[in-house]
Amino acid sequence: MRRRLINSMLAVVVVVIAVFGISLITVETQAIEKSAHETTRSEAARLVAVVEARIAAGERVTAETMRSAVPADRYVRIELPGQGPISLGERPQGGVIEGRATGRNGEVVVVRQPRSVVTDEVGRILMIIIAVALVTIVAAALLAVRQARRVAAPLTDLAETAERLGSGDPRPRHRRYGVPELDRVADVLDSSAERIGRMLTAERRLAADASHQLRTPLTALSMRLEEIVHTAETEGDHSDVVREEAAIALAQVERLTDVVERLLTNSRDPRSTSAVGFDLDEVVLQQVEEWRPAYRGAGRAIVHSGKAGLRAVGTPGAVATVLATLVENALMHGGGTVALRTRVAGNQVVVEVTDEGPGVDPELGSRVFERTVSGHNSTGLGLAVARDLAEADGGRLELLQQHPPVFALFLSREAVDGPAGG
Repeated sequence: MRRRLINSMLAVVVVVIAVFGISLITVETQAIEKSAHETTRSEAARLVAVVEARIAAGERVTAETMRSAVPADRYVRIELPGQGPISLGERPQGGVIEGRATGRNGEVVVVRQPRSVVTDEVGRILMIIIAVALVTIVAAALLAVRQARRVAAPLTDLAETAERLGSGDPRPRHRRYGVPELDRVADVLDSSAERIGRMLTAERRLAADASHQLRTPLTALSMRLEEIVHTAETEGDHSDVVREEAAIALAQVERLTDVVERLLTNSRDPRSTSAVGFDLDEVVLQQVEEWRPAYRGAGRAIVHSGKAGLRAVGTPGAVATVLATLVENALMHGGGTVALRTRVAGNQVVVEVTDEGPGVDPELGSRVFERTVSGHNSTGLGLAVARDLAEADGGRLELLQQHPPVFALFLSREAVDGPAGG
């Protein structure tokens, strides 16, 4: 931007100098040439008067008697009736400026001077104009650099402030630059920073409070489920359904407890992370087992396929929550068999969730992840929260295909040390 400002100002100055310079040279050339013609004509008239005076006084008009009256840098030709022409001075070569005068008795005086006199004068004025133009351009360049620095430096500072604000640092800088428009932008950025800071503080406080309030009942529920499982085992209750449902519920509570703990930790320090390397198959199979009774009750099936033995980097509880959201979404809005497939994509592992239902409304497309956007009269929060959880783990959640629907969770692949190649 600074370079553009300097170039713009210099371009304006050069154009103005060129227009006025050309106009001034044209006017001065015409004026000098006109002055030269008038000078030669006046010289010729003066010499005619001298010739007439000498004739009236009875004196002879010769080259010797007229030499003192003729300027040394002029060529003069005097023509007298009944007498040969008299030439004084050196005859100019090339272009000339001529002045002619005729006396009462037929005397003719011609005065000539070389056109180089005009050219030299025009050249001298042109050099003066060029020198003034160069001084003006240098002064304009210095002024342009100063003004560009004065304008560009605050804009760079405001850009850094906006970048800090976007990176999560809402502290206002309270800097002003003496330019009303830039100061107005700085005021707006400082006000926005203060509002964002208050909003972030309120959201973190809400997350901390909610996490704290949820942790206590979750702990109590976990203890009750453990007591149910323990009682069923110690009192000889061999109902497989009871044990299976209690174990599944206990696993879900433990996973939800992990998520709540993670929310509480993030609310205290947003920069903290709980991402670890984990067995992706374990999380996927856990979801298949947890949701199989619900799918069995709906007369549908849930299956798992793909590359085995993959390890990902993330938070197992958050990944399980994302997959649970996708599986539940397929149960509520999809149809047919739901398939979870694992694969590798470069340095990432991918878990795809698809079903045989009608798919995502074409009008929604990728907007299905936006909050409050839903094609089936639901809240529209499930997929949005799942996407946020995936991004918090350094991954991403995408809709790869609308019909049949294919949702894909991308996670970083855990580096595995292999044997060195020879």
